[in-house]
Amino acid sequence: MMIIRKALIRLGRRIAIAPARSWTRALATEVDIASIESSPSNSLRDTKSIESQVQNETVKVVPQIGGRTQSTQNLLEDNTAAKYAQLQQHKKLTNPLGSRIAPHYQPHFLVNDPPRPSDITLELLLASQAHLGHKTSHWNPINSRYIFGIRQGIHIISLDVTASHLRRACRVVAGVAERGGLILFVGTRPGQDRCVVKAAQMAGGCHLFERWTPGSITNGHQILGNCRTKVVDEYDREISGYDEELRDRPVLKPDLVVCMNPLENWVMLHECGLNAIPTIGIIDTDANPTWVTYPIPANDDSLRCVQVIAGVLGRAGEEGQKSRREKAMHGNVTYTPSALATGVSTKRGRMGRSREDTRGPQ
Repeated sequence: MMIIRKALIRLGRRIAIAPARSWTRALATEVDIASIESSPSNSLRDTKSIESQVQNETVKVVPQIGGRTQSTQNLLEDNTAAKYAQLQQHKKLTNPLGSRIAPHYQPHFLVNDPPRPSDITLELLLASQAHLGHKTSHWNPINSRYIFGIRQGIHIISLDVTASHLRRACRVVAGVAERGGLILFVGTRPGQDRCVVKAAQMAGGCHLFERWTPGSITNGHQILGNCRTKVVDEYDREISGYDEELRDRPVLKPDLVVCMNPLENWVMLHECGLNAIPTIGIIDTDANPTWVTYPIPANDDSLRCVQVIAGVLGRAGEEGQKSRREKAMHGNVTYTPSALATGVSTKRGRMGRSREDTRGPQ
């Protein structure tokens, strides 16, 4: 009793308010079997035994019936395989029926294999979004003759006018290339470099897809004085031995400039006008068509439209180069030899059919 009294004094109210069963059980010498069986460990053991019994009852072996399982036998009885074969046969018969939309437009196709001038159609221009202009508030009144109408506040360019002006530009490019002229393709907007380079390769000209250096034409002897100039014959084969004659000659200028974005290259167009160099340019509804010699009214903001126009003009230059070489094989030179070629023709007989060409940095 002395021990109990000291414990009550030491623990105070906490022992006094505790359940009577807890401290009486602690003082008892008998074991409470019911409380032990209801402990968490025993309940977890009972749960695992029940789960094992359920798993043993659900896992059953499917009996074999004539070398086939019961599930396979049920599928055969339900004619599922026959229905699946019938469905496949139905699909085979009905798939060719109806309309099918094929992916006609491939972005790399216009660069690797551009259309020819004979392939210009209104459908091609419409698919390339060449008819979309700018807002009516941004238009240039001089372009009123190229505008078909207004749709949702945007000017619509007449595709008939675009096709006719593009065909005229193709004839100009083909004529310059056939007479051995130097054609410069310019496109300085992002994404125009590939189509500009491809067009220059086909037409046998030069290309520019970076910023135009002011004075490249008006002050060419200072900016392009280090570019190499060479003399070639009517078959574009280089003729050596005229380095001294070419050293004192002025820098060659392009015979035709094709510009894909005239708004950003107005300085170049101004220099071409000062030197009487004809130009071809894509003119949108917000541009001034008097900046170029041969305008092509179209959407200059659409990369697909620019690729179509550049590819068509490159193909036209390729046809002009091919025609010039074919005529040269029959002894017909389609261009007039320069003063340099005429002066040295007495020294070398074959020089009378030579022409000059420049291969500067491209």
